[in-house]
Amino acid sequence: MTVAGQMLETYPKDLGGVDRQKLQECIEACFECAQACTACADACLSEDMVAELTKCIRSNLDCADVCDTTGRVLSRHTGYDANLTRSVLEACAAACKACGDTCAEHAEMHEHCRVCAESCRRCEAACRDLISSLD
Repeated sequence: MTVAGQMLETYPKDLGGVDRQKLQECIEACFECAQACTACADACLSEDMVAELTKCIRSNLDCADVCDTTGRVLSRHTGYDANLTRSVLEACAAACKACGDTCAEHAEMHEHCRVCAESCRRCEAACRDLISSLD
């Protein structure tokens, strides 16, 4: 069992109607995506054609920040606010879509962009899946 799963299992109060499995998957996808985007931005900075990757770098850094924040918000359950959670998830899905699209444009030339785009797609899907389970 992952740490996120263990922490959800050991939470002393009821999580209400939140689907634990979808919540766990989303938390894990957010932190994975934050790491992938951070690493992709760094790899882009090391490319000879760095000037052509500025949009990708910016998108990566924005997405990493949003994913990290979303993972942290989803990890807190005391005083849960469904409206805030939904808004954060929607922002994360949007950031992941934008970053995934940008990285996909460079995926054939840069393997790190392909890996990052895939991580963004997984995180976007996990966010949307969790949003749909909250309705």
